[in-house]
Amino acid sequence: MRHPRTRPPALTQEQLRGHYGEAVLSTLLVQASWLPAVVLLLAVLTGPFIAAAIAPRPRLVRALFIASLLILAGLTLYPEGGADRDVTCAVGLPHFGVRAVETVANVLLFIPPVLLAGLLVRRPILAVMSGSATSVLIELVQAIVPAIGRACDTGDWITNTIGAVLGGLIALAALTLGGRRSAEA
Repeated sequence: MRHPRTRPPALTQEQLRGHYGEAVLSTLLVQASWLPAVVLLLAVLTGPFIAAAIAPRPRLVRALFIASLLILAGLTLYPEGGADRDVTCAVGLPHFGVRAVETVANVLLFIPPVLLAGLLVRRPILAVMSGSATSVLIELVQAIVPAIGRACDTGDWITNTIGAVLGGLIALAALTLGGRRSAEA
């Protein structure tokens, strides 16, 4: 016997306002677990050239940097589940692998702000150190502010720092490319 199709329940106003976008992103990443790895590969391969093209435009770089910080703060500090959730800190290494969606997403999260900071200050190593320190600060806030319902994780800091290093390397490559282009002109 065939079962009639039932419609999914309508979304509440709370879902529409709060976690709907996050739920859509999570669903997308679960259904297309290959996506973060592809985006990471594209960032590494094309990032230096795109960054070299925007490096001479400090206003654009600054605007993109601010936007990347706002996205970073929203994705890491926006309340998730409320204060009644049991919040803990996990100490350990992240699971590495191409299909490890959360791990690759955590790496991707820190590439843009560190890359853009490296272009702004023209000191990629300083940008990498600042990115790693920012990740520590985020994990600390997640640990001491239970109202946001987030759990801190040393694995997140490790993968965020890997992303910061990649962002710094892309910035270094972009600055080198930009220096060669201006020397040739």
